[in-house]
Amino acid sequence: MRNDRLDLYRRLEEQRNSKLLVYITSTRSGLETQIANDALAIFSRHLDEIGDSQKISLYLYTNGGETLTAWSLVNLIRSFCKELEVIIPSNCFSSGTLICLGANNIVMTKQAMLGPIDPSINGPLNPSVPGVADPNARVPVSVEYVNAYIEMARKDFGIVDPKNMTEILLNLSEKIHPLTLGQVYKSKRQIQMLARKLMKWQNFKEEKEDAIIKFLCSDSGSHDYSIRRKEASESLGLPIEKPTMEQYEIIQGIFNDINNELELEIPYNPVIMLSKSAKVPYSFRRGLIESISNGTDVFLSEGILEKQPLNAPGMPFQMNLVDNRTHEGWKHED
Repeated sequence: MRNDRLDLYRRLEEQRNSKLLVYITSTRSGLETQIANDALAIFSRHLDEIGDSQKISLYLYTNGGETLTAWSLVNLIRSFCKELEVIIPSNCFSSGTLICLGANNIVMTKQAMLGPIDPSINGPLNPSVPGVADPNARVPVSVEYVNAYIEMARKDFGIVDPKNMTEILLNLSEKIHPLTLGQVYKSKRQIQMLARKLMKWQNFKEEKEDAIIKFLCSDSGSHDYSIRRKEASESLGLPIEKPTMEQYEIIQGIFNDINNELELEIPYNPVIMLSKSAKVPYSFRRGLIESISNGTDVFLSEGILEKQPLNAPGMPFQMNLVDNRTHEGWKHED
Protein backbone atom coordinates (compact mmCIF):
# COMPACT_ATOMS: atom_id res chain seq x y z
CA MET A 1 0.00 0.00 0.00
CA ARG A 2 0.95 3.66 -0.38
CA ASN A 3 2.38 4.01 3.14
CA ASP A 4 4.78 1.16 2.39
CA ARG A 5 5.89 2.86 -0.84
CA LEU A 6 6.46 6.37 0.50
CA ASP A 7 9.96 5.67 1.76
CA LEU A 8 10.83 4.05 -1.59
CA TYR A 9 9.47 7.11 -3.41
CA ARG A 10 11.65 9.43 -1.30
CA ARG A 11 14.71 7.30 -1.87
CA LEU A 12 14.09 7.18 -5.63
CA GLU A 13 13.67 10.97 -5.80
CA GLU A 14 16.97 11.35 -3.95
CA GLN A 15 18.71 8.85 -6.23
CA ARG A 16 17.40 10.46 -9.42
CA ASN A 17 17.60 14.04 -8.12
CA SER A 18 14.05 14.63 -9.32
CA LYS A 19 10.39 14.80 -8.40
CA LEU A 20 8.49 11.53 -8.87
CA LEU A 21 5.14 10.90 -10.53
CA VAL A 22 3.73 7.36 -10.67
CA TYR A 23 1.25 6.23 -13.34
CA ILE A 24 -0.03 2.65 -13.38
CA THR A 25 -2.78 1.19 -15.60
CA SER A 26 -4.00 -2.27 -14.72
CA THR A 27 -3.00 -5.29 -16.79
CA ARG A 28 -5.01 -7.68 -14.62
CA SER A 29 -6.80 -10.14 -16.89
CA GLY A 30 -10.46 -9.12 -17.13
CA LEU A 31 -9.86 -5.79 -15.39
CA GLU A 32 -7.48 -4.05 -17.79
CA THR A 33 -7.37 -0.26 -18.01
CA GLN A 34 -5.64 2.06 -20.46
CA ILE A 35 -4.03 5.46 -20.73
CA ALA A 36 -7.04 7.72 -21.16
CA ASN A 37 -8.00 11.38 -21.28
CA ASP A 38 -9.60 11.35 -17.81
CA ALA A 39 -6.12 11.04 -16.26
CA LEU A 40 -4.99 14.47 -17.47
CA ALA A 41 -6.98 16.44 -14.89
CA ILE A 42 -5.60 14.18 -12.15
CA PHE A 43 -2.04 14.78 -13.33
CA SER A 44 -2.64 18.54 -13.37
CA ARG A 45 -3.50 18.50 -9.66
CA HIS A 46 -0.40 16.46 -8.80
CA LEU A 47 1.81 18.74 -10.89
CA ASP A 48 0.35 21.85 -9.26
CA GLU A 49 1.40 20.43 -5.88
CA ILE A 50 4.85 19.45 -7.15
CA GLY A 51 5.38 22.84 -8.77
CA ASP A 52 8.01 23.87 -11.30
CA SER A 53 10.97 21.51 -11.14
CA GLN A 54 14.28 21.01 -12.85
CA LYS A 55 13.50 17.33 -13.41
CA ILE A 56 10.46 15.05 -13.15
CA SER A 57 10.65 11.26 -13.24
CA LEU A 58 7.53 9.49 -14.53
CA TYR A 59 7.35 5.94 -13.19
CA LEU A 60 5.23 4.23 -15.85
CA TYR A 61 3.62 0.80 -16.18
CA THR A 62 1.03 0.32 -18.93
CA ASN A 63 -0.06 -1.73 -21.93
CA GLY A 64 -1.02 1.47 -23.75
CA GLY A 65 -4.13 3.46 -24.55
CA GLU A 66 -5.09 6.70 -26.28
CA THR A 67 -2.29 8.15 -28.41
CA LEU A 68 -3.49 11.75 -28.12
CA THR A 69 -3.58 11.42 -24.34
CA ALA A 70 0.04 10.23 -24.41
CA TRP A 71 0.97 13.29 -26.46
CA SER A 72 -0.94 15.63 -24.14
CA LEU A 73 0.55 14.04 -21.01
CA VAL A 74 4.14 14.57 -22.18
CA ASN A 75 3.44 18.22 -22.99
CA LEU A 76 1.60 18.72 -19.68
CA ILE A 77 4.46 17.33 -17.58
CA ARG A 78 7.05 19.24 -19.61
CA SER A 79 5.28 22.50 -18.82
CA PHE A 80 6.34 21.91 -15.19
CA CYS A 81 9.95 20.81 -15.73
CA LYS A 82 13.05 21.34 -17.83
CA GLU A 83 13.90 17.65 -17.98
CA LEU A 84 11.62 14.60 -18.20
CA GLU A 85 12.67 11.02 -17.69
CA VAL A 86 10.60 7.85 -17.74
CA ILE A 87 11.32 4.96 -15.38
CA ILE A 88 10.09 1.59 -16.65
CA PRO A 89 9.83 -1.38 -14.25
CA SER A 90 8.14 -3.78 -16.70
CA ASN A 91 5.51 -3.23 -19.44
CA CYS A 92 5.50 0.06 -21.30
CA PHE A 93 3.73 -0.70 -24.57
CA SER A 94 2.02 1.21 -27.38
CA SER A 95 1.12 4.69 -26.09
CA GLY A 96 3.48 4.10 -23.18
CA THR A 97 6.33 3.78 -25.67
CA LEU A 98 5.07 6.93 -27.37
CA ILE A 99 5.43 8.78 -24.05
CA CYS A 100 9.02 7.53 -23.81
CA LEU A 101 9.86 9.14 -27.16
CA GLY A 102 9.15 12.50 -25.54
CA ALA A 103 11.56 11.95 -22.63
CA ASN A 104 15.15 13.12 -22.30
CA ASN A 105 16.07 9.86 -20.63
CA ILE A 106 14.54 6.37 -20.25
CA VAL A 107 15.53 4.23 -17.26
CA MET A 108 14.90 0.55 -18.03
CA THR A 109 15.27 -2.36 -15.62
CA LYS A 110 16.11 -5.91 -16.69
CA GLN A 111 12.39 -6.67 -16.93
CA ALA A 112 11.44 -3.46 -18.76
CA MET A 113 9.88 -3.69 -22.21
CA LEU A 114 8.90 -1.17 -24.86
CA GLY A 115 6.73 -2.12 -27.83
CA PRO A 116 5.39 -1.05 -31.22
CA ILE A 117 3.23 2.08 -31.27
CA ASP A 118 0.68 0.77 -33.77
CA PRO A 119 -2.70 1.66 -32.24
CA SER A 120 -5.93 -0.30 -32.32
CA ILE A 121 -9.18 1.41 -33.28
CA ASN A 122 -12.06 0.87 -30.85
CA GLY A 123 -15.55 2.12 -31.56
CA PRO A 124 -19.22 1.23 -32.04
CA LEU A 125 -18.67 0.58 -35.76
CA ASN A 126 -16.01 -2.08 -35.15
CA PRO A 127 -16.88 -5.72 -35.96
CA SER A 128 -18.89 -7.48 -33.26
CA VAL A 129 -17.31 -10.29 -31.26
CA PRO A 130 -18.70 -13.66 -32.46
CA GLY A 131 -20.11 -16.00 -29.85
CA VAL A 132 -20.37 -13.33 -27.12
CA ALA A 133 -23.67 -12.54 -25.46
CA ASP A 134 -22.89 -8.82 -25.06
CA PRO A 135 -24.20 -7.14 -28.25
CA ASN A 136 -21.97 -4.12 -27.58
CA ALA A 137 -18.73 -6.14 -27.52
CA ARG A 138 -16.45 -5.11 -30.38
CA VAL A 139 -13.22 -6.42 -31.89
CA PRO A 140 -10.36 -3.87 -31.82
CA VAL A 141 -9.03 -3.18 -35.32
CA SER A 142 -5.23 -3.02 -35.42
CA VAL A 143 -3.88 -0.36 -37.75
CA GLU A 144 -0.89 -2.48 -38.73
CA TYR A 145 -2.96 -5.64 -39.24
CA VAL A 146 -5.09 -3.83 -41.84
CA ASN A 147 -1.95 -2.53 -43.55
CA ALA A 148 -0.37 -6.00 -43.41
CA TYR A 149 -3.44 -7.54 -45.10
CA ILE A 150 -3.18 -5.12 -48.01
CA GLU A 151 0.60 -5.56 -48.26
CA MET A 152 0.16 -9.34 -48.27
CA ALA A 153 -2.18 -9.06 -51.25
CA ARG A 154 0.34 -6.92 -53.12
CA LYS A 155 3.65 -8.55 -52.26
CA ASP A 156 2.89 -12.20 -51.44
CA PHE A 157 0.13 -12.75 -53.99
CA GLY A 158 1.27 -10.22 -56.58
CA ILE A 159 -2.10 -8.51 -56.86
CA VAL A 160 -1.44 -5.17 -58.49
CA ASP A 161 -4.32 -4.83 -60.93
CA PRO A 162 -6.49 -1.89 -59.80
CA LYS A 163 -9.72 -3.85 -60.33
CA ASN A 164 -8.50 -6.73 -58.15
CA MET A 165 -7.29 -4.36 -55.44
CA THR A 166 -10.66 -2.60 -55.55
CA GLU A 167 -12.39 -5.94 -55.01
CA ILE A 168 -10.11 -6.71 -52.06
CA LEU A 169 -10.91 -3.35 -50.46
CA LEU A 170 -14.64 -3.82 -51.06
CA ASN A 171 -14.51 -7.26 -49.42
CA LEU A 172 -12.57 -5.81 -46.51
CA SER A 173 -15.15 -3.06 -46.09
CA GLU A 174 -17.84 -5.74 -45.71
CA LYS A 175 -16.02 -7.03 -42.63
CA ILE A 176 -14.83 -3.68 -41.28
CA HIS A 177 -16.96 -0.55 -41.61
CA PRO A 178 -15.56 1.95 -44.17
CA LEU A 179 -15.53 4.71 -41.55
CA THR A 180 -13.41 2.49 -39.29
CA LEU A 181 -11.01 1.83 -42.18
CA GLY A 182 -10.79 5.58 -42.72
CA GLN A 183 -10.01 6.01 -39.05
CA VAL A 184 -7.27 3.37 -39.38
CA TYR A 185 -5.57 5.41 -42.12
CA LYS A 186 -5.93 8.64 -40.17
CA SER A 187 -4.60 7.02 -36.99
CA LYS A 188 -1.50 5.70 -38.75
CA ARG A 189 -0.64 9.15 -40.11
CA GLN A 190 -1.39 10.77 -36.76
CA ILE A 191 0.81 8.49 -34.66
CA GLN A 192 3.76 8.97 -37.01
CA MET A 193 3.32 12.73 -36.73
CA LEU A 194 3.08 12.60 -32.91
CA ALA A 195 6.16 10.38 -32.65
CA ARG A 196 8.18 12.80 -34.74
CA LYS A 197 7.03 15.81 -32.72
CA LEU A 198 7.88 14.09 -29.43
CA MET A 199 11.35 13.13 -30.60
CA LYS A 200 12.32 16.78 -30.98
CA TRP A 201 13.52 16.53 -27.35
CA GLN A 202 16.11 13.95 -28.44
CA ASN A 203 17.71 16.16 -31.11
CA PHE A 204 17.90 13.20 -33.50
CA LYS A 205 18.74 13.71 -37.13
CA GLU A 206 15.81 13.25 -39.51
CA GLU A 207 17.25 10.01 -40.89
CA LYS A 208 17.35 8.48 -37.41
CA GLU A 209 13.84 9.71 -36.62
CA ASP A 210 12.62 8.04 -39.81
CA ALA A 211 14.27 4.74 -38.85
CA ILE A 212 12.80 4.75 -35.33
CA ILE A 213 9.29 5.61 -36.55
CA LYS A 214 9.48 3.00 -39.30
CA PHE A 215 10.53 0.29 -36.85
CA LEU A 216 8.01 1.15 -34.13
CA CYS A 217 5.10 1.68 -36.54
CA SER A 218 5.56 -1.24 -38.93
CA ASP A 219 8.88 -3.09 -39.14
CA SER A 220 8.60 -4.59 -35.64
CA GLY A 221 5.72 -6.73 -36.92
CA SER A 222 3.39 -8.03 -34.21
CA HIS A 223 1.79 -5.68 -31.71
CA ASP A 224 3.10 -8.08 -29.02
CA TYR A 225 6.74 -7.62 -30.03
CA SER A 226 8.79 -6.57 -27.00
CA ILE A 227 11.85 -4.33 -27.13
CA ARG A 228 14.29 -4.92 -24.30
CA ARG A 229 16.90 -2.53 -22.97
CA LYS A 230 19.76 -3.63 -25.23
CA GLU A 231 17.74 -3.38 -28.46
CA ALA A 232 16.22 -0.05 -27.44
CA SER A 233 19.70 1.36 -26.84
CA GLU A 234 21.88 -0.29 -29.48
CA SER A 235 19.49 -0.91 -32.37
CA LEU A 236 17.11 2.04 -32.02
CA GLY A 237 19.54 4.45 -30.39
CA LEU A 238 17.09 5.68 -27.77
CA PRO A 239 18.54 7.43 -24.67
CA ILE A 240 18.43 4.38 -22.40
CA GLU A 241 19.94 4.26 -18.93
CA LYS A 242 20.60 1.19 -16.82
CA PRO A 243 19.76 1.85 -13.15
CA THR A 244 22.32 1.23 -10.44
CA MET A 245 21.75 -1.84 -8.27
CA GLU A 246 20.36 0.32 -5.47
CA GLN A 247 18.00 2.09 -7.88
CA TYR A 248 16.97 -1.25 -9.38
CA GLU A 249 16.00 -2.61 -5.95
CA ILE A 250 13.95 0.53 -5.23
CA ILE A 251 12.19 0.41 -8.63
CA GLN A 252 11.39 -3.28 -8.20
CA GLY A 253 10.27 -2.78 -4.60
CA ILE A 254 7.74 -0.16 -5.76
CA PHE A 255 6.47 -2.39 -8.54
CA ASN A 256 6.16 -5.47 -6.32
CA ASP A 257 4.05 -3.50 -3.84
CA ILE A 258 1.79 -2.09 -6.58
CA ASN A 259 1.54 -5.52 -8.18
CA ASN A 260 0.21 -6.92 -4.90
CA GLU A 261 -2.17 -4.01 -4.30
CA LEU A 262 -3.75 -4.19 -7.78
CA GLU A 263 -3.53 -8.02 -7.86
CA LEU A 264 -2.13 -7.83 -11.38
CA GLU A 265 -1.29 -11.52 -11.54
CA ILE A 266 -4.71 -12.77 -10.36
CA PRO A 267 -7.22 -13.10 -13.26
CA TYR A 268 -10.66 -11.68 -12.57
CA ASN A 269 -13.17 -14.54 -12.40
CA PRO A 270 -16.71 -13.66 -11.24
CA VAL A 271 -17.72 -17.31 -11.20
CA ILE A 272 -15.16 -18.05 -8.49
CA MET A 273 -16.21 -14.95 -6.55
CA LEU A 274 -19.82 -16.19 -6.55
CA SER A 275 -18.97 -19.81 -5.75
CA LYS A 276 -19.93 -19.45 -2.07
CA SER A 277 -22.51 -16.68 -2.17
CA ALA A 278 -25.29 -15.48 -4.48
CA LYS A 279 -24.32 -11.83 -3.97
CA VAL A 280 -20.84 -10.38 -3.51
CA PRO A 281 -19.85 -6.70 -3.19
CA TYR A 282 -16.58 -5.74 -4.88
CA SER A 283 -14.10 -2.90 -5.12
CA PHE A 284 -11.34 -3.29 -7.71
CA ARG A 285 -8.32 -0.98 -7.82
CA ARG A 286 -7.49 -0.65 -11.52
CA GLY A 287 -5.11 2.27 -11.81
CA LEU A 288 -2.91 4.60 -9.77
CA ILE A 289 -1.57 8.13 -10.08
CA GLU A 290 0.63 8.97 -7.10
CA SER A 291 3.09 11.55 -5.86
CA ILE A 292 4.61 12.27 -2.48
CA SER A 293 3.07 15.73 -2.26
CA ASN A 294 -0.48 14.97 -3.45
CA GLY A 295 -1.33 11.48 -2.21
CA THR A 296 -3.00 8.82 -4.33
CA ASP A 297 -5.64 8.88 -7.02
CA VAL A 298 -7.01 5.42 -7.67
CA PHE A 299 -9.21 4.24 -10.53
CA LEU A 300 -11.96 2.21 -8.85
CA SER A 301 -14.64 -0.14 -10.10
CA GLU A 302 -17.21 -0.83 -7.38
CA GLY A 303 -20.51 -2.64 -7.28
CA ILE A 304 -22.24 -5.93 -6.52
CA LEU A 305 -21.97 -9.23 -8.37
CA GLU A 306 -25.11 -11.34 -8.21
CA LYS A 307 -26.33 -14.71 -9.42
CA GLN A 308 -29.85 -14.68 -10.83
CA PRO A 309 -31.82 -17.63 -12.26
CA LEU A 310 -32.46 -17.42 -16.00
CA ASN A 311 -36.02 -18.72 -15.65
CA ALA A 312 -35.76 -20.11 -19.17
CA PRO A 313 -37.95 -23.09 -20.20
CA GLY A 314 -36.03 -26.35 -19.92
CA MET A 315 -33.12 -24.66 -18.10
CA PRO A 316 -34.21 -24.57 -14.44
CA PHE A 317 -30.69 -24.64 -12.98
CA GLN A 318 -29.01 -22.11 -15.25
CA MET A 319 -27.82 -18.91 -13.59
CA ASN A 320 -27.07 -15.49 -15.01
CA LEU A 321 -24.24 -13.36 -13.60
CA VAL A 322 -25.28 -9.74 -13.12
CA ASP A 323 -22.80 -6.93 -12.50
CA ASN A 324 -24.54 -4.04 -10.75
CA ARG A 325 -21.79 -1.42 -11.00
CA THR A 326 -22.25 1.56 -8.71
CA HIS A 327 -19.03 3.46 -9.36
CA GLU A 328 -16.29 3.57 -11.98
CA GLY A 329 -13.74 6.33 -12.07
CA TRP A 330 -10.97 8.16 -10.25
CA LYS A 331 -11.10 8.76 -6.50
CA HIS A 332 -8.60 10.76 -4.45
CA GLU A 333 -7.10 9.30 -1.30
CA ASP A 334 -5.03 11.50 1.00
